[in-house]
Amino acid sequence: MGRGGVAVLAAACILAAAPAAAQEAWPTRSVRLVVPSSPGGGTDTYARFLAQGLGDALKFQFVVDNRPGGGGNIGAEIVARAAPDGYTYLVSSSPALVVNPSLYRNLPYNAERDFAPVARGVVSPLVIASHPSVPVKTLAGLVALAKREPGELSYGSPGAGSSSNLAVKMLEEAGKVRFLHVAYKGASQASLGLLRGEVAFMVTDISTALPLIQAKRVVPLAASHRSAHLPGTPTYAQAGFPSVDAYPSYSVVAPAGTPPAIVQRMSAEIVSLMKTPAFRERLDARAMVPIYDTPEQFASVLSKERAKYAELIRRSNITAE
Repeated sequence: MGRGGVAVLAAACILAAAPAAAQEAWPTRSVRLVVPSSPGGGTDTYARFLAQGLGDALKFQFVVDNRPGGGGNIGAEIVARAAPDGYTYLVSSSPALVVNPSLYRNLPYNAERDFAPVARGVVSPLVIASHPSVPVKTLAGLVALAKREPGELSYGSPGAGSSSNLAVKMLEEAGKVRFLHVAYKGASQASLGLLRGEVAFMVTDISTALPLIQAKRVVPLAASHRSAHLPGTPTYAQAGFPSVDAYPSYSVVAPAGTPPAIVQRMSAEIVSLMKTPAFRERLDARAMVPIYDTPEQFASVLSKERAKYAELIRRSNITAE
């Protein structure tokens, strides 16, 4: 090969390497984490854990941008329409990604086509807790009471389509009973309603329920997962209701079209962060369970979850309130 051929080959190699080098350099500026809910909740807490940890690891600022409203749809739409450049991500509770497509008729984004799955993140286990005045101590007892009082035993939730509401719908199907749904404006209001005795029970995350359980202000009946925080509380399956399978995840997705190399890098950074002892300790304190899925595994989970909830919403005739 002559000198001219060598020069052309060298130039081609440099051009081919340029995109890879650009991707390897990510990030080169601050990264935005859009949270489609208000500050203080579980999703926001997880996002802030990520922002601090990723910022420290990658030496660029990760900024949490709270965009609440519309059951998560407002923040999700912002990310769906964002530039797919690796600098905007959605950190969301699972309903915006797997429930809302079946719950809302005119969703302003396509949950399957508009996002690239990055990291499944964490699972937030739920617990079914009753008011002390309710004369039951087990989940089977609650179902038996509902059979004696059909449609009268009430439960509170943040609204139709929430993980709390869907878990109870699954329990209704499994136990062949019907409960009275009382929708509140948010999980904190639903918790207050339970404490005041306005409802008989609710399904909430373990982190929220734990201080109330410890103070004996509510009674734990069963949980979605085994938890060291509630060692004496059986899972739904152990309590006799294995088909009750609704709980939220706090997950990360990017706009569709984000370069695959950046998606893989972001995923790997999140998984690596969640495996550190300090981060695991922060998650454990909030009863959050880390999941180390790859983007491909996460995509498969999203597909299965959408199908599961679509069928439940159809069967139960659930509509957005």
